[in-house]
Amino acid sequence: MEDERKLVQGLNFEQKHGKQRVRVGRVWRDPTSGSHHFVEWNVGISLLSNCIPSYVNDDNSDIVATDTIKNTVYVKAKECKEQLAAEDFAILLAKHFTSFYKQVTGAIVKIVEKPWKRVHVDGQPHRHGFELGSEKHVTEVVLSKSGALKVTSGIEDLALLKTTQSGFEGFIRDKYTLLPETQERLLATAVTATWRYAFDNLHGIPSKPLYFTERYAEVRKVIINTFFGPPNEGVYSPSVQSTLFQIAKAVLNSCPHVSSIQLKMPNLHFLPVNLPNAQNPNLVKFADDVYLPTDEPHGSIEASLSRLHSKM
Repeated sequence: MEDERKLVQGLNFEQKHGKQRVRVGRVWRDPTSGSHHFVEWNVGISLLSNCIPSYVNDDNSDIVATDTIKNTVYVKAKECKEQLAAEDFAILLAKHFTSFYKQVTGAIVKIVEKPWKRVHVDGQPHRHGFELGSEKHVTEVVLSKSGALKVTSGIEDLALLKTTQSGFEGFIRDKYTLLPETQERLLATAVTATWRYAFDNLHGIPSKPLYFTERYAEVRKVIINTFFGPPNEGVYSPSVQSTLFQIAKAVLNSCPHVSSIQLKMPNLHFLPVNLPNAQNPNLVKFADDVYLPTDEPHGSIEASLSRLHSKM
């Protein structure tokens, strides 16, 4: 997006304004099947605009009121007659603000989607029943009036755990090191993944309905499959760092539409419990079966991977 800094009274000045935490629930009812579809979005919008006089001259004539921004979210949600992905709704909002207002030079729209998923009762999908999952679907769209576009999507707090096929050996040992080396441990994390799509303008966006919903499910599946490995034998993880890299590489290899990915995988510790005493040496004897769960403090591991010449 173009540099929005301006020279004001001999100083560099940069500003944006908008509305955050606009919460909206949307139901689509399929008249043919009788099935309902539901999403809950938390929308944040920031506008880059030529409204410097409001800051320096007490002149609000070029400001799009934040209350107007909020109302626009609900109006546009109402106008969407067909089910659509969070990415598509973010693009729709960004297009509206950059085209409808001559003062607006760019829009940044971020949406966090709550993980409502359809309930199954007696093995059958319920037509209008939903339960709340764990991880969140997030997206951010940055669009300038010139048409330059950046679309990122992601997963927040995808909780994954495997009870074996994980170890940690060969790390630096010094006088501060207490951690024993192991080839057998429980591995748990809460994955936050953010990936950027290769599209750089509005014309590159596929017109296929729910395209971004399918891409999100595809990336999520690659992350899970790479973390766990085949269902019967699994895959060994020599470190969280190694597993993180394998996941990032698998996403780029499997998803040609993704140009880069950033992963954060905190190591959520499950500490072996072993509590013998003089009277009862086998009071609690650890045998890869009893752990103390703790996430404070936790290991912090993050990295990004991108194709050559692509932007993060």
